[in-house]
Amino acid sequence: MNKNILVTGAAGFIGFHLCKKLIENGTRIIGIDNINDYYDIELKKKRLEILSQTSFKKNWIFFKTDLLDKDQLLQIFQDHKPETVINLAAQAGVRYSIENPRAYINSNILGFQNILDCCKESRIKHLLYASSSSVYGGNINSSFSELDSVDHPVSVYAATKRANELFAHTYSHLYNIPSTGMRFFTVYGPWGRPDMAPMIFANSIFSRKPIKVFNFGKMSRSFTYIDDVIDSIERLIQKPPSIDKKFDKKKPRPNSSWCPHRIFNIGNNESIKLEEFIYLLEKEIGKNAIKEYEDIKPGDVKETKSDNSILKEWIGDCPKTPLDQGINKFINWYKNFYNY
Repeated sequence: MNKNILVTGAAGFIGFHLCKKLIENGTRIIGIDNINDYYDIELKKKRLEILSQTSFKKNWIFFKTDLLDKDQLLQIFQDHKPETVINLAAQAGVRYSIENPRAYINSNILGFQNILDCCKESRIKHLLYASSSSVYGGNINSSFSELDSVDHPVSVYAATKRANELFAHTYSHLYNIPSTGMRFFTVYGPWGRPDMAPMIFANSIFSRKPIKVFNFGKMSRSFTYIDDVIDSIERLIQKPPSIDKKFDKKKPRPNSSWCPHRIFNIGNNESIKLEEFIYLLEKEIGKNAIKEYEDIKPGDVKETKSDNSILKEWIGDCPKTPLDQGINKFINWYKNFYNY
């Protein structure tokens, strides 16, 4: 395992779990986060407190900074000389991107551009960056594959994530930066994001508030447990992308290239109906949900399902935590953290 890794979005959901796992494995982590108030800052601070525990201190250093501050980013790269960079920092949220597109342009495009420039200047050996299943947009295939077209996004958030993939490929081509794009599907688990459905649903059931079930319940997602995501990222870290020697420019594969750039889905290969997910939450919590059915919201997609065949071919068998086990762990954490 690389011994000097820089992780942006270190106070975020996936960033926190990844940093914790890597630190425990003896990896030195340089963490960056601007700790914005898109969701509960106290939750982010609690995550950072755990990463700052005495037993971790020798392998952990943190900087509160924004990706838009290029000068400070360059200084951090120069001072700490990471070999691998994992960019998880982003303005998240599909619906919020419609209300406030500028925040997504600033963080997800301009901020990512600064990360790419720092990687170029520092001759980074491997860049991994977060993309999203949202890039599949209006795709109606039964299972989303990296070989599918992703040129028809249906939200500003999705468009910025697709832009990340294009910029990363360009820098890989121009500057020979090995780059791995990771299309995350709906991730859930302990320390999750309060703006995502699993946390919203759990909070509503515990507090006896109505759950808004969009598209009148006809929605399904590849709910993916956080530990499975972290395991996949760890394996990808250890296998930087290589040039696809079989790449045919006349029939280009969207997920690979003549330069060292690859894109992978990271998600559960089963699509779970929202009604089933809510039912399992009800069963674990011991309370019934109050449901309010509404029409689908702009920017939403009806179904996501991850085709993992390309990821499995690259890193080996992908872990898959059974949904009932994942929800059990998630709710146990939720009860403890929020004193239920």
